[in-house]
Amino acid sequence: MKTEAVSCPPLKPLLEEPELITSIDTWNEYLLHSVTCLSDDEIWTGGADKVMKLYNLQGKLLKSIRTQSGKTPRDIAVTRKGDLVYSDPDTRTVNIVKNEQILEVIRLQWWIPYNVCITSSGDILVSMVSEDGEQAKVVRYCKCISENRNLDICVADNTAKADVVVNQAGKLRFGYDGPPSTTKGSFGPVGITTDNQSQILTADCDNNCIHILDQDGEFLSCIDNGVVKLPWDLCIDTRDNLFVVECCNGKVKKIRYMLKKN
Repeated sequence: MKTEAVSCPPLKPLLEEPELITSIDTWNEYLLHSVTCLSDDEIWTGGADKVMKLYNLQGKLLKSIRTQSGKTPRDIAVTRKGDLVYSDPDTRTVNIVKNEQILEVIRLQWWIPYNVCITSSGDILVSMVSEDGEQAKVVRYCKCISENRNLDICVADNTAKADVVVNQAGKLRFGYDGPPSTTKGSFGPVGITTDNQSQILTADCDNNCIHILDQDGEFLSCIDNGVVKLPWDLCIDTRDNLFVVECCNGKVKKIRYMLKKN
């Protein structure tokens, strides 16, 4: 079911063959599952080693921050001021790192935080599941899942094998379970992000590819030419370059998927 939305043509067309710009080897022997851009030249990563690490695009480690609980962070994001935010399912908290100090900003009861996203207005979106695993919801906290430039909230639901997009009021806009040729249930969405043209990108770990949709859920293209392997998390820099975490080998790849402006 779709609701009407104002659609504008993309400013930059997609490349027929996405271009791998950089492959950053973090040498992380543990599962690497999160990435977020601090700037166009620096990225934060998170994995099962309980340490969040800041790298430049040459692969140099610039900073390491261990979670306050000593447990694995589930997801990471960066505020508009450049502060790192992370969710901690073990303590049921969302925390922010300011001047090397970790501050608890959200503590949940009966719910477990998973993904986090910083909205365009600076609010925090938190996806969470109930203790019994039977319910899930996204909550906006005014004080990072992905929020599109048109204020839609985009969620990758691996259990349901679909992307779910709702508007700012929480009303369903559309669901996406793969392009028309996809066998039902074979879409394996994990990470999700949006770019400056309100296009939605989803990591499909089951099929080693990245799906690209327009803001209304129409399939545009797929990065599936062998450039990524077991993609997990995604983020976009200000120039619309895509960063992809490969959970199998500790690598973060920078990919150009749109033509540059003239």
